[in-house]
Amino acid sequence: MSVVYFHPLREEHTEGEVLTGIEKLYKEAGFTKIMRKKDFCAVKLHFGEEGNLNYLSPAYVKKTVSLLKTGGVKPFLTDANTIYRGSRANSVDHLNVAYKHGFLPADTGAPVIIADGLTGKDYRAIKIDKKHFRKVKIGSAALDCDSMMVLTHFKGHMLAGFGGALKNVGMGLASRSGKQEQHSDVKPKVIPTLCTLCLACIGACPANAIREGGGSARIKPDICIGCGECTAVCMSGAIKVRWATDNRTFQEKMIEYAYGILTRLANRVAFINFLINITPHCDCMETDDPPMVSDIGILASRDPVSLDRACADLVNTREGLASSNFGKKINAISAGHDKFREIHNIDWSHQLKYAEKLGMGEYNYDLVEVG
Repeated sequence: MSVVYFHPLREEHTEGEVLTGIEKLYKEAGFTKIMRKKDFCAVKLHFGEEGNLNYLSPAYVKKTVSLLKTGGVKPFLTDANTIYRGSRANSVDHLNVAYKHGFLPADTGAPVIIADGLTGKDYRAIKIDKKHFRKVKIGSAALDCDSMMVLTHFKGHMLAGFGGALKNVGMGLASRSGKQEQHSDVKPKVIPTLCTLCLACIGACPANAIREGGGSARIKPDICIGCGECTAVCMSGAIKVRWATDNRTFQEKMIEYAYGILTRLANRVAFINFLINITPHCDCMETDDPPMVSDIGILASRDPVSLDRACADLVNTREGLASSNFGKKINAISAGHDKFREIHNIDWSHQLKYAEKLGMGEYNYDLVEVG
């Protein structure tokens, strides 16, 4: 079984404890052997959406960059543009948000390079010949690097169940057109009898595909881009995702994109997941979510499949917080229950089992605590 290293955190931990944990995990997981002197190392992270503060602290990134530089590595921070009209759909806006959120080169020690260029067209089609894609469209900067450090804020996700290291790579480094390919099976629909006309979905829709009409919100399918943002903000449960095939297809597409990136870098990729401020929805939302469980710790591995499963398992062992948006769903907050499945009605394990099938890692793992 693959080894996943775990540095637990106290519920009321300090920033210093997190920084110490990052250094311990970096060394214990053998990341010094992955990164070579003079490597161009892509540090993959999410810079946060405008209005959402649930992104990784720049201090954690600075610490990681410092560790990379100690080994003579040349790190740069990266992410790819989004398919929706938000604050990160082009490199100019994307960079402005990154700098506003504290990811300035002078502060983190590394420049920011948006992987797919100014408007999302700077990508290369990589041949993979898998079930859903013959080729995947990856941001060029993610392919020009020599090694990669993937820093992930682990949290829930309305389409994948949770957003872990595999989603961070597969969805995060796909070009804008590649992201659209992955979302093509998502078809949200409003249930009029449940709609309260709060109109939160209209404000959240990046494609302006939702209108008010006939006493409820209505989604125009010809305009909808399938991002799923409307399902995340609808607190009345009136918007459901209708899959053109099924959710398993979406998960498989996401994994095939991750496969296209990770196989090109072979064993030159390191992964660190942060179980801190674990929210039910992703960081792409324009507003903050309260955490669903208390902070747990930091995990690291060279195996993203084992790492993501270990994170999901740890979250599910915890009691949920009543202050969460889903605090009233007793099954979702009780220790031992699958919180991501209860909240999003998605079998998230399929993405991990499909990744294992493609040879990207192991579903079973050995958890080693690093104090």
